[in-house]
Order: sequence, then C-alpha cells, then structure tokens
Amino acid sequence: MSATKTLRALLRELRAASPNGCIKNSLAARYVLAQYNKYSTTDQQLCKARDEALFLGQTYLTYLSSLRKFNELYKEYHGRGERSVRDTADMVGFKLPTDPK
Repeated sequence: MSATKTLRALLRELRAASPNGCIKNSLAARYVLAQYNKYSTTDQQLCKARDEALFLGQTYLTYLSSLRKFNELYKEYHGRGERSVRDTADMVGFKLPTDPK
C-alpha cells in the first residue's frame, strides 16, 4: 500500500472513530499529517525512516480498523440477557417451523 493510500485510510478511520465525525481540530489527525509531511521526500536512495514510518502508519491503520470492527461486532452480539427462541434462530440464520391451524 502506498503512503498516500495509507494516509487517506488513516484519516478515514480517524473520522469514523471521532464522536462528531470531524477531524479538523483533532490532535491525532494533526500528528499523522505532520509525520506524513516529515517523511514525504528524501534525497537518499534507501531511507529506512520512511519505510519504518509507512510500516507504523499501516500498523495504526490495522489497529484502528480492527478496533472499529470489534466494536461493531460487540454491539451486535453482546449479551442482552435472555433471548427468545425466535430471536436466537434469526441470529444464527435458522427458520422456525410454523404450526398449521
């Protein structure tokens, strides 16, 4: 993944994690942009710091997306007490037999 795609994905995840959806005044977004600008260009042919920064950005991206997915799954499947048979069957994808009258 290129540095630009990683930056955009990081900002997208930060926006999703923000309570109001705005990252204009976010310290995390400012830090990510500052680090991106710091390692944007170099005169060296092999720059370990740039590769390390890209790896670190991808690691943060993986962490943020995994945390978001975990919270979604937790909200969906967290125990809410006793469920009815119909709710449990719907949750796992089964259909209950119907009684003909």
